[in-house]
Amino acid sequence: MENRENNMQDPYRILTEGGQGEIVEKKSRFIATVRPVETEEDALAFIEEMKKKYWDARHNCYAYVLGSRGELARFSDDGEPGGTAGKPMLEVLLGEEIRNVCVVVTRYFGGTLLGTGGLVRAYTQAVKEGLLACESAVNRFGYEVNVKTDYNGIGKILYLLGQRKIEPLGSNYADMVELQLLIPAQELGSLQKEMMDATNGKVEIQVLEGRYFIDKSPC
Repeated sequence: MENRENNMQDPYRILTEGGQGEIVEKKSRFIATVRPVETEEDALAFIEEMKKKYWDARHNCYAYVLGSRGELARFSDDGEPGGTAGKPMLEVLLGEEIRNVCVVVTRYFGGTLLGTGGLVRAYTQAVKEGLLACESAVNRFGYEVNVKTDYNGIGKILYLLGQRKIEPLGSNYADMVELQLLIPAQELGSLQKEMMDATNGKVEIQVLEGRYFIDKSPC
């Protein structure tokens, strides 16, 4: 049970902005369009949008991954030889540990057959080019935490938070000082101990609900 909970709390990458990239291989154009999606309906609607936009293309292959652990993953070769397009595209997304994402690679045939190996390389590279044009962030699981201490302890706690680059969500300075925090799950236990040690136990720590949040720090 503990391992399963830890897996659910593992960080994963998401796109904050989609993008498009293109490669040319033996006169065939491979246009990769990448977009963040929240549901399978979003992914399917995006795929249909690309098929209508590039209605004159030979192929519109796709792959998408949904869920914090990639619970739902689908792909299509859209007429290319089996295993040469959709699966390699999906493997790029999984390898980059990106979730809630869909990519469509549009191919305009250039007249020269690429062979199975050439197709795999082309579709793989196209997706990588598309991802380079995107912006991403890390989605982390954390806990909302209320911390209460006296004025002697607040400076020590703020120092500890600063070391971990955790900024309080809110604060209240009255008879005691209260902070509202959002702490990454992986850091909660050690930070609780550090705050207790730094204040000689003169701190109240209340752990509230857990939720995912976007970590905007460089990943």
